[in-house]
Amino acid sequence: MSGTHPHGAVAAQAAAEAVRARLGVRQPAAAIVLGSGLGALADRVTGATRVPYAEVPGFHAPKVEGHRGELIRGALGGREVLLLAGRFHMYEGHSAQEAAFPVRVVHALGARVLFVSNAAGGIRRTFKPGDLMLIADHLNLMFRNPLIGAAEPGEPRFPDMSAPYSPRLAALLDTVARDAGVALQRGVYAGLLGPTYETPAEIRMLDRMGADAVGMSTVPEVVVARALGMEVAGISLITNPAAGISPAPLDHAEVVEVGRQASQAFCGLVERFVASL
Repeated sequence: MSGTHPHGAVAAQAAAEAVRARLGVRQPAAAIVLGSGLGALADRVTGATRVPYAEVPGFHAPKVEGHRGELIRGALGGREVLLLAGRFHMYEGHSAQEAAFPVRVVHALGARVLFVSNAAGGIRRTFKPGDLMLIADHLNLMFRNPLIGAAEPGEPRFPDMSAPYSPRLAALLDTVARDAGVALQRGVYAGLLGPTYETPAEIRMLDRMGADAVGMSTVPEVVVARALGMEVAGISLITNPAAGISPAPLDHAEVVEVGRQASQAFCGLVERFVASL
């Protein structure tokens, strides 16, 4: 990926300038990526100004239920934030570079903290729908990497991934959750390409590999964020037991509904987290 890549650094800077002209972005305390069914956080933003993804150069309108497709600037917890209300998934036909492009744009807009969220299937047997899991680490089983190609100017050729999720931010989330009385688990997120849900055999494999939850997003965003030097924190909302753990078939409508039910705890936790940055 070179500086002239259609979803590289130069394109991100151009997109950021277009967004800044529309939204008047100053210095955001954080950029927040909202996963499936977690868009209610956008309703807590005060003084919000919005631009549809379709009007941001290099962005796409999400086609998955539970993703609004808006870039939002406003205040949350008394701090300025940028919200990415929806994401692009590789299973929709996007490249890894496209999936991670919004992270490049919010970085170009001044964000140095990235908070990612997603809906995930629970592999750990003690997980139940509605649980929140702090992402301590991840497994990239998408077999795609958004950094393939020539390194962007100023970015390391071989980014260190020994701590993809910031220990400082994880400790802050733990403290905020404890003070708010929100139960926050910790675990490893496995990112798979999708769009099919996993088979029971694949879930058994992931369990043996050390995964606690599984989904179809997040990893490309985190990889690019770390290459850019951003601090990253993340939470998975456990929406269902993974395949083979429960006899019930998996359904995206259930994912969105559990997200709606868990939105109060999730939104309150994220708002307190941002306020404490």
